[in-house]
Amino acid sequence: MARMAGRRALLAVPVLVTVTFAVFAVAAASPFDPVKAYTGSAGLTASQENLDQIRANLGVDQPLVSRWWDWLTSALTGDLGDSSVMRQPVADVIVERIGWSALLALTAFALAIVLGTALGVLAARRRGGLLDRCVSSLAYTLEAAPAFWLGLLAIWFFALELGVLPAGGLTDTASDTVTAGQVARHLVLPAAVLGVSQLPWFFLYVRQGVGDALEEDPVRGARARGLAERTVLVGHALRSGMLPMLTLIGSRVPELITGALLVETVFSWPGIAAATVQAATSVDFPLLAALTVLATAAVLLGNLLSDLLYGLADPRVGFDG
Repeated sequence: MARMAGRRALLAVPVLVTVTFAVFAVAAASPFDPVKAYTGSAGLTASQENLDQIRANLGVDQPLVSRWWDWLTSALTGDLGDSSVMRQPVADVIVERIGWSALLALTAFALAIVLGTALGVLAARRRGGLLDRCVSSLAYTLEAAPAFWLGLLAIWFFALELGVLPAGGLTDTASDTVTAGQVARHLVLPAAVLGVSQLPWFFLYVRQGVGDALEEDPVRGARARGLAERTVLVGHALRSGMLPMLTLIGSRVPELITGALLVETVFSWPGIAAATVQAATSVDFPLLAALTVLATAAVLLGNLLSDLLYGLADPRVGFDG
């Protein structure tokens, strides 16, 4: 396990370096002007000399390779630079927001895995039954539904029509303090929407895996020995059927990140999403590069986690392949 993790860590280095250069290259080709984004309306009346000085202060007057190399060498020493759009160090922007993004993503992922697994097992127990047909139809429908559309629908129904849940934000409008109760209430809708957007894949994988396992000889033998149906499902079929789903965990991380960006924007959740959007539209090189590296690292860690879980669940696979 340690050898495979070390190998993956070494392979991740050139990937992350390449990603950072790609970010600077794409941002340099962007039609957005970072100086105009930085100065706002004041830039309309500023002299060209002042605009050139601001451009030099931001470092955007340097060639692409120079900007990238300066950022990379500084990042290796722990200095991620300053965000021009947030007007604060990039490290502070990430520290302030990453916890809220992690809370949302982990809650939604746990919801998708637990609910998708439970529904998948129940549907696989009687494939073709009423529950299987209803949940499968809903899963295929949700696969095609964008996360932002689900978010807007949830706001309309639960916040506007029923008025039982807040429409967005982290705390109540009149509150000037952050409490656990308020955060929990405001977390319900975005976490549920993000979790539901990820649920169909876990449900379909578990349904297929457990359904196939129930038709295998070892499971049939367990039933013939008179074992309880719950023992057969959980102890035999589920364990065998869960193996394909473990590989799904890593592959869903990019979709989870993309969905989280949309959901955070819809619900005004104070996570990484708002910073990412502002960094992209303002061509904020240091912040955009740091956030992209963070997302890439999350994807690589997700793939590693799925491989480790698969190896632990099935010792025949091992960790040296």
